[in-house]
Amino acid sequence: MKQLTQKLPQWPKKSAPLLGLLIIFSTWGNINQAIAATGDVAIPQSSLFDVISARAKKLASEEYVPPKNIELEALNNIDYQDYRSIRFKKDKSVWKDEGLYELQLFHPGFLYKTPVTINTVDGDSNRSRLPFSTDFYQYDGTAAPLQEEIAKSVAGTQLGHAGFRVHYPLNTNEYKDEVMVFQGASYFRVVGPNQVYGLSARGLAIDTAENSGEEFPMFKEFWLAKPKPDQTNITIFALLDSPSVSGAYKFNVDPTTNMLVDVDMQIFARKDIQKLGVAPLTSMFYHGENSTKFFDDYRPEVHDSDGLLTQSADDKWVWRPLNNPSQLSVTSFSYNNPKGFGLAQRDREFNNYLDTEAHYHNRPSLWIEPKGEWGNGRVELVEIPTDTETNDNIVSYWVPEKPMKAGDSLKLSYKMTTFNAFLTQHEKARVLRTRIGSAALPGEDNPPPPSHRQFTVDFTGSDINHLSEQLILDADIQLTTGEVTDVNVQKLPNSQGWRVAFKIAPQDDQPVDMRLSLKLRDKEISEVWSYVWYPNDIK
Repeated sequence: MKQLTQKLPQWPKKSAPLLGLLIIFSTWGNINQAIAATGDVAIPQSSLFDVISARAKKLASEEYVPPKNIELEALNNIDYQDYRSIRFKKDKSVWKDEGLYELQLFHPGFLYKTPVTINTVDGDSNRSRLPFSTDFYQYDGTAAPLQEEIAKSVAGTQLGHAGFRVHYPLNTNEYKDEVMVFQGASYFRVVGPNQVYGLSARGLAIDTAENSGEEFPMFKEFWLAKPKPDQTNITIFALLDSPSVSGAYKFNVDPTTNMLVDVDMQIFARKDIQKLGVAPLTSMFYHGENSTKFFDDYRPEVHDSDGLLTQSADDKWVWRPLNNPSQLSVTSFSYNNPKGFGLAQRDREFNNYLDTEAHYHNRPSLWIEPKGEWGNGRVELVEIPTDTETNDNIVSYWVPEKPMKAGDSLKLSYKMTTFNAFLTQHEKARVLRTRIGSAALPGEDNPPPPSHRQFTVDFTGSDINHLSEQLILDADIQLTTGEVTDVNVQKLPNSQGWRVAFKIAPQDDQPVDMRLSLKLRDKEISEVWSYVWYPNDIK
């Protein structure tokens, strides 16, 4: 595995503006007319992905048609509070009391001005488009006057929806929890048992962290296959479109002890793509245990995820703690056929957040596991400066080595899994915490400059926690530049793990790219801790 780090000076702080979805305004070819039919043409579910792929291929061969926003000022001009006051009526849920799954819809308007079309598929012969109706919603407070105005404006038209959410009895048999949501561009979120929404997944990322600006493909239409009453999985199909690419997606959603989502995708390039991001994950890191900047916040940590985890084909695990940098930071980990990558929220102790509203300690971790061979490429991590927790400033995705040119197609599959702190297949010792402070000693007469830092990295694991403190564990530390001194390895009290403490002296203002692992008699017994220290972050 080869790691490459770069720091770019110019990039907006918001990585992913909240975008609306698209309404369909296109001419359909022969095979696509099957989907366009309202029920007179039967399409077996087994063929639906191929039919949507054919439509995506046709779209990619044509000039891109930008979406048309809704033209209702009553919806375009409402603010956040008005939008929050519009609530879907639970008794209007799609498939209400017909099985384990139910659907609820999101109202168009506010930031979501380009609605999406949603279809349900019952068996192989009954396809129906879900219409918009004000009867589906409760308009409370300041939103109350909107109901009549909207009803008059959209009479006889298909307004569409801003997205949808999937409900399933995940935690109890009596209540159907919200387990998955699609809303905005190609964004979607999932939760596992006893988790709350945190990071987001996306269908595709294009030109993230490029000077040309990022492009946000959007799911413009969905087909949801109605499960049988006792069926525990649900299948969702989607059509994606953007100026550069069109594509078909299939999501097989299976909530068990974790939330499992099998994803099949086939995309077609409308034009050359500078950087393609596959299976992107978007999260937030405002401040945490490794932060060196002061945050005027009563909460010790604020983040949806605290690290990037990767697994190579030869089972080498790498953990990269996240950071809120002073400038845009892009780090790449090169692999051939990786076994997986993901963003994790390892720290699940409430006392480390003290947030009774956001519940950061219950945010999900997400693992991407490629199916088949993905070949050469890189896992890229983008960290964007932010001064608020409302910005998603972390993005991670897979970039294939072979660039995608106009007319090319790409078909990939992967499995997405929620987890809590750790993956069951990860058996090596894991990083528990990373802390950074001044390298100066208390009362030192001639202290080193502030850019010289003291690092402590704590490792934990059922095996190493029970090793005798009489054993000698070695710290294998590698630096791209600078100097490391005062390396010390010691066992923590009460079998809580092992600590590696060391000091770093940068060379001039050059970033120090570090790698650290624990060894016992020259055998690596831990994952690799990977970190970049930027001397300019301390003034």
